[in-house]
Amino acid sequence: MKRALALLLACALGLGLLAGCTRASAAKELTADPIKLTDADMMAHDLDALSVYTALSDFGLDLLKQTRAADKKSTFISPLSVALALSMTANGAEGETLSQFQEVLGDGVSIEAINVACRALTIIYRNLTGSTKCSIANSLWVDPDGQIKDDFVGKCRGVFDAQVFQGKLSVPGIVNDLNGWVSEHTNKMIPEIITEPFDEDTALLLVNALYLKNKWLREFDPRSTREMDFHHAGGSDSRADYLQHFDTELSYLQGEGAQGAVLPYDDGRLAFFALLPDVYTDCDYNFGEWLNTLEGEALTQLINSREDAMFLRFAMPKFTAEWRGDLSEALSGMGLEDAFVPGTANFSKMGDNPEGYFISQVIHAAKIEVNEKGTEAAAATVVAAPAGAAAPDPEGITLVLDRPFLYGIIDLQTGVPLFLGTYE
Repeated sequence: MKRALALLLACALGLGLLAGCTRASAAKELTADPIKLTDADMMAHDLDALSVYTALSDFGLDLLKQTRAADKKSTFISPLSVALALSMTANGAEGETLSQFQEVLGDGVSIEAINVACRALTIIYRNLTGSTKCSIANSLWVDPDGQIKDDFVGKCRGVFDAQVFQGKLSVPGIVNDLNGWVSEHTNKMIPEIITEPFDEDTALLLVNALYLKNKWLREFDPRSTREMDFHHAGGSDSRADYLQHFDTELSYLQGEGAQGAVLPYDDGRLAFFALLPDVYTDCDYNFGEWLNTLEGEALTQLINSREDAMFLRFAMPKFTAEWRGDLSEALSGMGLEDAFVPGTANFSKMGDNPEGYFISQVIHAAKIEVNEKGTEAAAATVVAAPAGAAAPDPEGITLVLDRPFLYGIIDLQTGVPLFLGTYE
């Protein structure tokens, strides 16, 4: 019998300190010798890691497009969480299956370079300054009959700091165990990632949980928050509370048929961006069509070309958003085809089952809260501006995000998107 793999990714942005929780012991924690990256390994693949950062920008935006395509409504995901879980999985792949992981996650660089990039980003985000709180946690849940190799477990422990648990993945107890672990590592923002046990043939769960809490460098004044209309696609309106800045200097974005702003956090590295497509008088406004024309590299270049400008007024909704679903179809459409096909997937470095392994599902849940003080987000996963862009108006800019827009949290130094979403 072929053995199935499941990837679970839970991500949250929220308010509050990380809190611990207790968990039943249907699965017991195991220890395995970690296979760590040496300083020499890190240095040897340092330049190739830059290619991974660029690839992750394309990966993130493509994943958002693919995920939104199913229902064409507000979507919120964590490309970083998904990439970390997939990178763990890639360490068990060989042949064409591995090549597809390398292309999707790193534009063709080696798995060693992908590991170095993941390790570097994890270290950086865990040690951000200011008031930022970031938790990145990984785990493996091994079925006793899964025949998973010690070397694969050791690589996940050494590169990704993964905890390892063993227990029957098809028994009811796994539900509380796994949900408890995800809840603990997302500050309870995602209390539930699964509702039932896995199939009997499930050999392994690869899980990432990401929690991020940030404060704005310039907080919004609560006295300026006002209820106003938001204009949805199709002509309907709804009321929403809007965060507002007046006579404030922000980073201005203009290009790719849109304008927007970058709101930095007080850690000096991460920032929230929002991008509002232009409306043309000679055609109907279609947010989805605009989004599908935007490429990851162009988005990164647009943000890199930001200019500080005086905003007479900036307003955006104060909101909470969440999304959950299976990313298998989206990832297959992005080029990870073989990994999901029994008999074609090659995960021979992962385990010794003679019938092989394949990915059966990639469960993802993500949540974000945006308010006057900052943002809080969490996620869990089981498994360029043209040179001729116009300059900001010297007299000041008015930008009100009162119709569908793209937003996210991005690393200003690498361009890696930690979270991406659409507000529609």
